[in-house]
Amino acid sequence: MKQNSALLVLALALSVPLIAQAQLLQPMQPLDHIVAVVNDGVVLQSELDAALMQVQRQFAQNPQALPPKPVLERQVLERLILMKLQVQRAEENGVRATDQEVDAAVQNIAQQNHLDLTQLRQSLAQQGIDYAAFRKQIAEQIMVQKLRDNVIHGAVQVSDAEVSNLINSPLFKAGEVNIAQILIAVPEGASPDQVSTAKAKADEVEKRIAGGMDFKAAAIRYSQAPNALDGGVVGWRRVDELAPALADLAIKMQPGQVTPPLRAPEGFYILKLEGRRAAPPVIVTEFHARDLLIRASDLVSSAQADARILALRKDIVDHKADFATLARKDSQDDTTANDGGDMGWFTADHWGTVVGAALPKLKDGEVSQPLQVPEGWLL
Repeated sequence: MKQNSALLVLALALSVPLIAQAQLLQPMQPLDHIVAVVNDGVVLQSELDAALMQVQRQFAQNPQALPPKPVLERQVLERLILMKLQVQRAEENGVRATDQEVDAAVQNIAQQNHLDLTQLRQSLAQQGIDYAAFRKQIAEQIMVQKLRDNVIHGAVQVSDAEVSNLINSPLFKAGEVNIAQILIAVPEGASPDQVSTAKAKADEVEKRIAGGMDFKAAAIRYSQAPNALDGGVVGWRRVDELAPALADLAIKMQPGQVTPPLRAPEGFYILKLEGRRAAPPVIVTEFHARDLLIRASDLVSSAQADARILALRKDIVDHKADFATLARKDSQDDTTANDGGDMGWFTADHWGTVVGAALPKLKDGEVSQPLQVPEGWLL
């Protein structure tokens, strides 16, 4: 009996290397790999495959509209790289998408598809789309849109006169336009033959559109712009935000009109005016405030000026003194002191970025904490 046990143990011991060897002989599973390096980030093959599947699902009813697979892969990869770059830029600038913003965007997508959130999640699962990855994609799109808005509308000080000039300008009155584009690219430093080849291709694309080919289908198949898979649609833009040459062209075009190929540094563009609408109303927020300034100087240190303005603020919030009265008596702002610190009506950045950042956070009648400005300390 003991001998049989010993043989059994020996048999088990001998079987272990054989099992391990069998596992080693199995074909290795392919590992995910990098298809593009984008600064400190990467695009993985799995990301590219998922994006390709998403595009193919979108065109499931009309697959012939898609370009050949190598062209489609290049377009999708270029779009992923561009998105990575924009997200990186947004993160560098502190641009974030809140959970509330993502929730609202997801809810909007569900409503547009006549689904509730549970049904949306089920639909995504049926398409093989992970819900967390879907939310991440939405968050990145929100970040990129915020970044674009900041570039167009961000930290620019605008005077009342400039606002008036903008509202009365012909470009502003031209409203907003929705433009689609097709780019036939010309490489940098291209030879005359390369330029001629690109022009001939652009002419051929224009001819096909004139012959009845849908512009968006042509953009998907032929355009080398990053938004090719979106049918070349740029989206709604105010005419005054466009490049001057394009703005002049957009004013003259009629909805549905397609331009002949237009030469640009990147290549040849074919443009279509998808639509035109009136510009939304311009809302300019103005504030009416008072200020009280204690200057710092060689005789009065910044700390002393800060202590003085803190004491004045305490008297105001404790209702021991009126702001206007103290401004007339103690403020060293020569432009407003005689008027009780009255600054009149003004846009947020009219009195500098420090004041501009503090004002929107105050409620009517509220006194700010002391603000350090180049001249000293300010209420």
